Amino acid sequence: MTISLSKGQRIDLTKTNPGLSKAVIGLGWDTNKYNGGHDFDLDASAFLLHAEGKAKGLEDFIFYNNLTGGNGSVQHTGDNRTGEGDGDDEQIKVDFSKIPAHIHRIGITVTIHDAINRAQNFGQVSNAFVRLVDELTNQEILRYDLGEDFSVETAVVICELYRDSSQAQEWKFQAVGSGFQGGLQALCKNYGLDAE
Repeated sequence: MTISLSKGQRIDLTKTNPGLSKAVIGLGWDTNKYNGGHDFDLDASAFLLHAEGKAKGLEDFIFYNNLTGGNGSVQHTGDNRTGEGDGDDEQIKVDFSKIPAHIHRIGITVTIHDAINRAQNFGQVSNAFVRLVDELTNQEILRYDLGEDFSVETAVVICELYRDSSQAQEWKFQAVGSGFQGGLQALCKNYGLDAE
């Protein structure tokens, strides 16, 4: 049975789902009626964060130009440039057993490619969601529908996976839904990276 989360909610992932070792994080969205002459190209990314909550370098940033990181524990399945069709538009796979011990948190984000030049923002995006599926059983464990909370933002931290402070091998999920102006550059700065 899928658990539906709302903004800010947290849930035990691995403790309440014994045997969960590999997860698929599926992200999806629709665009509102919009005719600006450009497709909406939304991009999912993952930031691997150390104890102080920051990424240290490109190896901690998984996106369409760097598809794997964390010793192969986090993998982006590829860029979808239009968001056409039903279901997940982009996916990030996580193998909990391979995540390096120095990684304490994984931020999952979505940005709009070339948003400023295309005059696009998350106010023009609807039905955005994240879902987490057990890769081995294909069972959906949880889902977070973002709602219509955004207007001028061009980047959103969708959710974060983080280690249980008392049991480092256990992982939890938090529905974040926090928007940023400034696109990918703003997200990189937030997570301690220079976007250049």
